[in-house]
Amino acid sequence: MLIPDKNFAYINKRASSNWQLENDYKKYFQKIIVVPSIAESENLPVLISSLEQNDELELLNTLLIVVVNNSVSSTEEVKNDNQKTIDYLKNIKSRVNISFIDVCSAGKEMDDKNGGVGLARKIGMDLALTKFDYYSLNKKIMICTDSDCIVEPYYLTKISQEFNRNNFEAAVVNFAHDINGDDEETKAIICYEIFLRYYVLGLNFAKSDYAFHTIGSTMLCTPEAYVKVEGMNKRKAAEDFYFLEKLAKIYPIGELKSTFVYPSKRGSWRVPFGTGRSVDRYLSNSRDEYLLYDPKSFIVLKTWLQVFNDNSISNQIDLIRISKNIHPALSDFLSQQDFGNFINKVLLKNNNPNEIEKQKHFWFDAFRTLKLIHYLRDETYPNINMFDAIDELLKMMSIENMIKRNSAIPELEIQKEYLLLLRKIQS
Repeated sequence: MLIPDKNFAYINKRASSNWQLENDYKKYFQKIIVVPSIAESENLPVLISSLEQNDELELLNTLLIVVVNNSVSSTEEVKNDNQKTIDYLKNIKSRVNISFIDVCSAGKEMDDKNGGVGLARKIGMDLALTKFDYYSLNKKIMICTDSDCIVEPYYLTKISQEFNRNNFEAAVVNFAHDINGDDEETKAIICYEIFLRYYVLGLNFAKSDYAFHTIGSTMLCTPEAYVKVEGMNKRKAAEDFYFLEKLAKIYPIGELKSTFVYPSKRGSWRVPFGTGRSVDRYLSNSRDEYLLYDPKSFIVLKTWLQVFNDNSISNQIDLIRISKNIHPALSDFLSQQDFGNFINKVLLKNNNPNEIEKQKHFWFDAFRTLKLIHYLRDETYPNINMFDAIDELLKMMSIENMIKRNSAIPELEIQKEYLLLLRKIQS
């Protein structure tokens, strides 16, 4: 297969030659799913079983690449579990085309400095570039998910349809954790998913360009987009956040709402923060988890973005003066972020409105947005009760909320109603 020049150049420059696909196929594919797997011998077969329920033609055009990984210093328990996964993948008979990458056996492990989920995804996504059918007229799609997820029977069909119909270059799939039950893990995951959805809803209210979920098991992009942003990073956590941020600086992030990924609600040691660690923290009762950002922070963000994105206001003095009028903490934050230097170097030396708009989009990115919300939390608007925050944000957005509660932290069934309402709003 002839690989496009830019993709070939990326592979030569940035991809590692330390690992290769095993159980490789002579054919090429329109969709490639990349799944990092560490100590997942019990969960991976469940993911594969859910993929097997998908349409046969979609499966014929799809390759699953499992990156079985650990670091040099991983425990013997992890290494032994990974070897079970390798044996399973070597002998599996499945409707799914499955290749794997051995990043776990002696001499093939990741080093301790770089080893983690980011590098594992990168290894798989880099090698995926060599297996696309670049002659196909259909969109080529790189799909990220995780070993502890399950997908719907029309998952692949919907991804193909949405990417081709909407000409997506990057997108995220909708997601939902299992909230059946009343055990502590269920309580924890309800709390965490509310937190995730509330933050994105706040960004939607503020009309941020970065109002999308950043969950690794939901990421999609074309190989061209992957190469354009110089591939996946090697971060041990938040690799999904920074990868999608890079994509969003160049492409609109589509929201694929017609199918769901169902991530696990388990606690986990696998990354320093994120879903698993949030569940663990809830279970340890180490802090009050029923808190959210004060909605007033999103009012500050919204007002600032309206001013910042107004190209008729490019004078440094005016922007700083207006930021002080919006909120003194906003002005202090911008000063800390060296905003004046950005104005002088970029805005005042550029006469091209499109270039100015692009540079603004790059500068006030997803990370700086989050930093502003955290600054406002720390300096002026401390976190408030979770359900008070949701009620207030929904009121600000004129979204009907018929949920009745009679306590600050309502019973579990009422909490589920809040989460289901947020899911409905974002679906």
